[in-house]
Amino acid sequence: MAQTGMVPVFYHKDIEVAKNVLKACYEGGVRAFEFTNRGDFAFEIFSELMKFSLKECPEMILGVGSIVDAGTASLYLSMGANFIVGPLFNAEVAKVCNRRCVPYSPGCGTVTEIGIAQEAGCELCKVFPAGCVGGPSFIKNILAPMPWSMLMVTGAVEPTRDNLTAWVKAGVTCVGMGSKLFPSEVISSGDWKAISDKCLEALNYICEARKQILNKS
Repeated sequence: MAQTGMVPVFYHKDIEVAKNVLKACYEGGVRAFEFTNRGDFAFEIFSELMKFSLKECPEMILGVGSIVDAGTASLYLSMGANFIVGPLFNAEVAKVCNRRCVPYSPGCGTVTEIGIAQEAGCELCKVFPAGCVGGPSFIKNILAPMPWSMLMVTGAVEPTRDNLTAWVKAGVTCVGMGSKLFPSEVISSGDWKAISDKCLEALNYICEARKQILNKS
């Protein structure tokens, strides 16, 4: 997550679509991918996707998102999830993940929530919904008194140079991005190369912004 700076967020009930999207992201340079637990029998799709990933995308770190309770976290951990992400912080989920030494990135909307999550062992906290709680300015102002914080933002993130540069320069560790990377018309038409190209473009913007920061320092 920290190395590449971007985590695509995706769910589809059709396993073949999910496989194609995962592979397209992989070919576009993505190495951390979040499959969201949002549909009926989503865990069955994830199980098959994990097996596919191990074979076809060997360097991919595949995790699961939208986890709000310990039971569901345990279910996905048993299927090999490499990380757990949630829209909120749940102390019981943190315990389950810590027990298995699997990273847990909970959703936090305030400085206090971030602090509580860090105390529970969450190294990378997800600021969500990032656009609503203050955008890049919020991130920058958190890192001033808490520079050790590792933050992932989801919400109001777009695969454009201006948007990604703003987040990176604010100090985010990585960004999470869903629908902007996977327009419905692209999924419907099966234009997997367009997804690969968009991922590569976004990753290049992140890399450019990081280089700008290094050059100034």
